[in-house]
Amino acid sequence: MAILVSLGLITSPSAMAKDPVKIGLVAALSGQSAKSGEAITRGLEIAIEEINGRGGVLGGRKLELIRRDDESNPARGQTAARELIFKEKVAAFFGGLDSPVSLAIVPVTNKEKVPFMGVWAAATPITQNGAKPNFVFRVSAVDAIVDKALVKYAMKKFGTKKPGLMLINNPWGESNEKGLMDAIKEAKIELAGVEKLESRDVDVVPQLMRLKNGGADTVILIANAEPGATVMKSLGRMGWQIPVVSHWGISGGRFPELAGDMSQKVEFVQTYSFFGKLNPVGEKVFAALKKKYPDIKGPEDIIPPVGYANAYDAMTLVALAIEKAGSTNGDKIRQAFYQIGPHQGLIKNYVKPFTPDNHDALNEDDYIMVHYVGDKIIPMSN
Repeated sequence: MAILVSLGLITSPSAMAKDPVKIGLVAALSGQSAKSGEAITRGLEIAIEEINGRGGVLGGRKLELIRRDDESNPARGQTAARELIFKEKVAAFFGGLDSPVSLAIVPVTNKEKVPFMGVWAAATPITQNGAKPNFVFRVSAVDAIVDKALVKYAMKKFGTKKPGLMLINNPWGESNEKGLMDAIKEAKIELAGVEKLESRDVDVVPQLMRLKNGGADTVILIANAEPGATVMKSLGRMGWQIPVVSHWGISGGRFPELAGDMSQKVEFVQTYSFFGKLNPVGEKVFAALKKKYPDIKGPEDIIPPVGYANAYDAMTLVALAIEKAGSTNGDKIRQAFYQIGPHQGLIKNYVKPFTPDNHDALNEDDYIMVHYVGDKIIPMSN
C-alpha cells in the first residue's frame, strides 16, 4: 500500500473532488438538421466556459461537455442516452431538436434517474410525461402554449378565421394537432382541415389542395426544415398565395436553401433574438459568441437563435441545480431544480423556473415572431 501511495496510484479525496462533472448532449449533429445541433452546442459551450471561468461547480470541478449524434433518429437517440448515462456517467444531459427523439429518451432518463433537460423539442408530453418522480425539465417552447400563440398571432396579423393545418406525421405533429385543435376551439374560429405529410415527401400539392378547397385562409405549419421546404415549394407550384404561420422546426436546418424564395414567406416562432437592445446577459453572450466563433460577426449570423439562447439558459440553470444539490446525484439535482430562485437569464428573468408541478421554464410571454430575410432570421417588425 505504501508503494502505491508513494507512486500516486491511489486517488485521494481531494484529487477526486477536482474530476470534471460530465454533461451530455444528444442532438442532431449531422444531416438536414445539423444546424440545430451546432446552435445548441455553441450555446452550451459559451455557458460552460463562463461557468468554468468562475471556478466551475462543487468547489472547483470543471464542466465537461460530451456530445452524441442522434441523427434525428429516436432509436439512435435512446442508444446515445444510455451511453451517456452508463459509460460516460453524466450528471445530467440535454436533448435537441426532434420531439420523437426526446420522447424516446424520456422513459430511459426517468428509469435511470438522471436529469434530462430539453432545449428545443417542444412536444407537450416530453415534460408532462406522468412519471413520479419526473427527471425531465425544459427551457424551450411547449406545443400546447405555442399552438395558442400561433393561432392568436394568425388572427391578429392576418385576420385568420379558417386555418388549415399541415402537420408532420410523427409524435411532434400529434402533439401540435391536439394543441392547435384546442386553440382553434378556444378562439371560436372554424377549422378548414387537417393534413399530414411524411418527412421524405417530395410533393404535398394534393394535401394543400384539400385545404384550399376547404376554404383555408391561413396555413399553420408544423414541420422541420426539409418537409417544411416541401410544403412551401408545393405552395409555389400551386401559385397559392396564402399566409403561412409556422412552429420553429423549419429553423433547425437548411430551410432557406431547400425552399428557395418561398422560404421568405413564412412567419415563425422563436424564444429570443440578438437584434435590438440586449440586456446585460445578452451583451455578454453576444460578445463571447463573436470572440469564440469567427463566423459570427453580427446578430444575423446567430442562426437559429433559439438553439443558442435556450441552451445557454438551460446550462446555467443546470449548473445552479448542481450547486444547490451539492452533488452529482441525479435525484438530488432533480430536487434542487425546485430550489432555484430568481435568476437573470438570457431569455428572461427567471423567478422560480421549475416547480414539482411545472417542469417548463418558459411560458406564453416568452415567444417572438420572426421570418427569413435571405438566410438570416430577423424579428418581425411591429
